[in-house]
Amino acid sequence: MSSGQNSGGLMSSAGLVRYFDAEDRNAIRIDPKTIFAFGLLFGVGVLVLNAVAI
Repeated sequence: MSSGQNSGGLMSSAGLVRYFDAEDRNAIRIDPKTIFAFGLLFGVGVLVLNAVAI
């Protein structure tokens, strides 16, 4: 491929980047710390249930 040709990869994804970069006022906002804490508690809960089942 010559340097003058454009494969279209970057240009075709530019609209998606702009679409997903825009913030929606109606979107649900969850703090990343909340997600981390929920995952940690869920993992501990699974471990406790495995320990009780034995």
